[in-house]
Amino acid sequence: MNKELFSFFIIFVALLMGALYYTNTIQGPFVTALNSIKSSYHNTIEYTQNTIDKHFFQASQIEELKENLIKYENNHLVMQQLASEITDLFALNHSELKSFPKVQLTRAISYEEFGNLNRLWLEVDDYNSSKIYGLIYKEFVAGIVIPKNNKALALLNRDIKCSYAVYVGKQKAPGVAHGNNDENIVIEFIPSWFKIEKGDEVSTSGLDNIFFKGLKVGRVLSVTKSQGYQNAIIEPYYNSNEPSYFHIIKKVR
Repeated sequence: MNKELFSFFIIFVALLMGALYYTNTIQGPFVTALNSIKSSYHNTIEYTQNTIDKHFFQASQIEELKENLIKYENNHLVMQQLASEITDLFALNHSELKSFPKVQLTRAISYEEFGNLNRLWLEVDDYNSSKIYGLIYKEFVAGIVIPKNNKALALLNRDIKCSYAVYVGKQKAPGVAHGNNDENIVIEFIPSWFKIEKGDEVSTSGLDNIFFKGLKVGRVLSVTKSQGYQNAIIEPYYNSNEPSYFHIIKKVR
């Protein structure tokens, strides 16, 4: 009797795990509930840490925040000036072009699955699952954000399905960057007539409507030729082993 009960239990667990893994109808609510628990956990940890910092490191933090505020205010004034000049330029040339970019701070909740460090669940307010977004860590490209079960899933640079348009070198040779689940990333479809050298910097082109133009991606390590194109191995600038907060580009222009 015990053996029959144990066998039934094993079969039940196997069927349940299979349903959770393969059925989106079941997997969606399960992921939502689990991410909600993780989000609450992160909020509790942050609140506790902030309370401790407020009492024990208040003086040093205030000084650091004052210095950062001066830098941010300066950058904000510069950006306002640039935005004003661009608006005037559009108006002077009777252009219908408009530029209203939108960037939002987002938090990493957890890895999608154990053993894969290239995929993260994100906490994104007002998430539109019909679009692909660019992901930035400080001033570096970190990856892209795609929908899965109507939730925001970050594919970091090294993920094989992470892909976006880039420029390579001073000549701005066009190419397509993607991960290969390895330490570095790959740039493919670079036209053969461009001269690409080791050490050339790679930046986003903005032609994919995912990233702004000019965001830093990495540097060229090596170049090979194949079928009329050039391929380059890139050492990415973003390399965080403790992912926490990112910026997501919700609107390019």
